[in-house]
Amino acid sequence: MKKSLISLSVLSLSSLAFTAQAQTVLTVSSWVPPTHGLSVAQKEWCDDVAAKTSNRVRCNILPRAVTPAPGTYDAVKNGLVDVSFTVHGYTPGRFVLTQMAEFPFLGDRAEPLSVAFNRVASKNAEFAAEHQGVKVLGYFTHGPGMVFNTKKPITKVEDLSGLKFRVGGGMVNEITKTLDMNVTLKPAPDSYELLSSGVMDGTLFPAESTDSFKIDKIIKHATTFPGGLYNTSFVFMMNPAKYNALSAADKKVVDDLSGDAVAARFGKSWDRVDEAAMSNMQKNGVKIVKADNGFVSGVTVRVNKLERDWAAAAKAKGLKDPSATLAEFRAEIAKLQKQK
Repeated sequence: MKKSLISLSVLSLSSLAFTAQAQTVLTVSSWVPPTHGLSVAQKEWCDDVAAKTSNRVRCNILPRAVTPAPGTYDAVKNGLVDVSFTVHGYTPGRFVLTQMAEFPFLGDRAEPLSVAFNRVASKNAEFAAEHQGVKVLGYFTHGPGMVFNTKKPITKVEDLSGLKFRVGGGMVNEITKTLDMNVTLKPAPDSYELLSSGVMDGTLFPAESTDSFKIDKIIKHATTFPGGLYNTSFVFMMNPAKYNALSAADKKVVDDLSGDAVAARFGKSWDRVDEAAMSNMQKNGVKIVKADNGFVSGVTVRVNKLERDWAAAAKAKGLKDPSATLAEFRAEIAKLQKQK
């Protein structure tokens, strides 16, 4: 009897050991608060992976980021963390092709823009080549970029000079240069301190960020643009060694939840919080100005050169016909926006 019990115990322990071995834990990091739309979308992705793999693959979401935002790409590449997202522009000069998604006036909502970005980028192997060392799970963008400040209404290009703005880097930095803006490159989480201390007068953000980074009571003025003054490209990514260690079945689950599905997930999450933030701004008495045709034309004239410069840089990076790729991207956005 004792032998039988011992045998059963050994079997139980072996079974538990096998279960433990069969489970893959993904270490997941976010450099924005847990309530931020990005963190929420990432957690939803994790929950779906766990559900669809019967918990064979699950996430351990860390209570704080393993590195400041600009170090996230290398943290995933080097295995310090298994899954996270980053802004391409936080590492200046590293990514060229993804700046395609950062030009002015591209789209009014994050979901169609993100899905279009992911589709066009995924069709061109040169985009993946820019992301060596990580497994790209999807490309996405935030909602239309706006101008916020604590000083005055901004209704024309000339109003932009004379104030000090925080920007996140990437194409938005080049856009602000053409508009003669005085800008400093700083990650989004630094915004509250910069604005509350008066070191900066304003920031360029999508609507959502006024709530997420708690500047909703500090800013006094906002200017919106049809299709956004700019956008920001992101990548959602995984450590390749961790991905390659998954079983074929679990890889398929990750793949099915990636690509357009990731882009739509993050885009929807952003649109939801953008809408809530616009409503909150109105409640807080933020004076919101819509850029008129003259303002839009003034911006367009100045930024046209940036598309030509990007096309030349993208061609040097191996993209065969950058202008055609950008035109395809715009057409895809227009098509997807009509479907909603």
